[in-house]
Amino acid sequence: MKINKNIFMASVALALMGMGASSAFAFQQSPMLEAQVKAGKLPPVEQRLPTKPRVLDVESIGKFGGIWHRAYKGPGDRWGPTKLLEERAVKFVQDKDGKLKLIPTYIDSYSMSADGKEFTFTLLDGLKWSDGVPVTTEDVKFWYEDVFLNKDIVSTIDTLYAPGGKPLEVEIVDTRTFKVKFAQPYVYFLTILAKDSTGEPSLDRPSFIMPKHYLKNFMPKYADKAALEKVVAEKGVKKWSDLWSSKGPITAWNQNPDLPVITPWKIVTPPPADVMVMERNPYYYMVDKAGNQLPYIDRIEHKLFDGQENFNLMVVQGQIDMQQRYTFNGDFTFYKENEKRGDYKVLKWTNSEVWSLVPNLTVKDQALNALINNIDFRHALSIAIDRDTLNELSQSGLGKSRSASPVASSPYYSEELAKHWAEHDPDKANELLDKIGLTKRDDDGFRVNKDGKRVSIVVETSLDAFANTLEMIRDNWHDIGVELLPRVIDRTQFDANRDNNDFQMQYTSFDRLSIVPSDPRLMLGDDGYAEQYYTWYQTKGASGIEPPKDSPIRSLWADWDKAAGASTIEEADKATNHMIRTFVEQGYVIGLVGETPALVIAKNNLKNVRDGLINDDVTRGEGIAYPAQFYFDK
Repeated sequence: MKINKNIFMASVALALMGMGASSAFAFQQSPMLEAQVKAGKLPPVEQRLPTKPRVLDVESIGKFGGIWHRAYKGPGDRWGPTKLLEERAVKFVQDKDGKLKLIPTYIDSYSMSADGKEFTFTLLDGLKWSDGVPVTTEDVKFWYEDVFLNKDIVSTIDTLYAPGGKPLEVEIVDTRTFKVKFAQPYVYFLTILAKDSTGEPSLDRPSFIMPKHYLKNFMPKYADKAALEKVVAEKGVKKWSDLWSSKGPITAWNQNPDLPVITPWKIVTPPPADVMVMERNPYYYMVDKAGNQLPYIDRIEHKLFDGQENFNLMVVQGQIDMQQRYTFNGDFTFYKENEKRGDYKVLKWTNSEVWSLVPNLTVKDQALNALINNIDFRHALSIAIDRDTLNELSQSGLGKSRSASPVASSPYYSEELAKHWAEHDPDKANELLDKIGLTKRDDDGFRVNKDGKRVSIVVETSLDAFANTLEMIRDNWHDIGVELLPRVIDRTQFDANRDNNDFQMQYTSFDRLSIVPSDPRLMLGDDGYAEQYYTWYQTKGASGIEPPKDSPIRSLWADWDKAAGASTIEEADKATNHMIRTFVEQGYVIGLVGETPALVIAKNNLKNVRDGLINDDVTRGEGIAYPAQFYFDK
């Protein structure tokens, strides 16, 4: 399906599409909440909702109640549950014709100035946090002045919120309205909000707002010193600022049941419990077209599992009501054969990702570092791989052999770039390796580097399901005299190795390949092939590692800086396309198989789960389906 090329123009036009706000309802609520109202524990539903609640255009009017059963892999698996409930100021929605559009959520209205430098937002009237406290621009001011500009919490302001090097500014207009200002035009800003919101320190990242009435208790500016020190000790952190991060015990929604949220569900039993539990937010601001307060489902329970076989067993035993995360295309036939037994159906969404090898340009081993930074070496590694066989054996033949580049549904797609270095040509690979001087081989046939050691690369993955994939790539590389040492590690260690510059190469999904400007950071080196270089770029040299003066990665950054400061979509897209081309032609990430289906397991009695959606980190994974509308028919 094709993503609308005019999505950004729609963003500029700021049309309110797909949702509305209305007060012409007799509101209904879950019997679970009705009981609490009767017991005097909650005010009536009319008093909990905004004056004009946001109306979600649900697939069909649902029924209240039930428990949504899922699976998770422990504390490190934080993004799976988070994407089910994120609330951005604007979010992507996919029309029946497959086009992506932006719609407002808890924002009543918004507009952009003619020069693209100023954005005005107005909060829904009567919007409340999950503890019933009103959401106002005091929460915006708190987020901006006390958090966003607080170097103890946000040590470096992300380039996404500081185009041209100058951070955004916030002006409070009244109790509901505020303005966000930039020093230069920023035509991509709304699409960035839809993907990344306004960044850390919170985990679910509601745009611009943080609950001042609660969080001020964990900040020296407002809190009693002794009380704050007590919390620091109780939470087992070193200093007060450690309470604040997407993994922090206070601002991570999945760690802190007391944290007020505006999401459809909130945590009641945090990880690492065997069953992590989320329960409906009684103050959630959305309703359906009949006036039923969402979400329909009362609770979500995530059962802890370890290993792909255990997850698959849960599927066929009917223990999974709906889940895309951790489904494996290599098990497609297995899932289909067991549909009747597990009382589910297998849906196919469209992945905007490419399974890839991500080398580390700043790897600590200097001999290996020199090779990885050699474009001919990366070229050889890429064309030595038999992608077609890899696709058949690891993805059930459901994907396409391709580079790590925008997918066919993207407005930034290029067939030429998709094929870049994607052919299988071991003879040419051997020629390239000979060309760069790797002509000597040891007794086992592996090439010997200039330091006298075997050319050997440790490749990590965090999914045991892909151990066989690494074995296949190992065989391909053996044919050109390069040793691959596969390593399967848990997700927490996988992320830590990347953050600490402590890996040689990783096998993972390279995503954000649909609406590229929504989050270009992976292409710019963040969280992957040039983490230390990107840190240097973002901190303006204060930390990280400076790339060589002639490094092409500097061209990528220059292109993004041009795109971020462009005054028109056309100008911005021109710079973005040049950035993409440089990234792909340099082969910084070795794409293997992409455009695979994202397999979704959905029980037959779970309704409003659409098929054919676009699955990407940009569209927030399963969040694109708006899970608040899911309901059980029986």
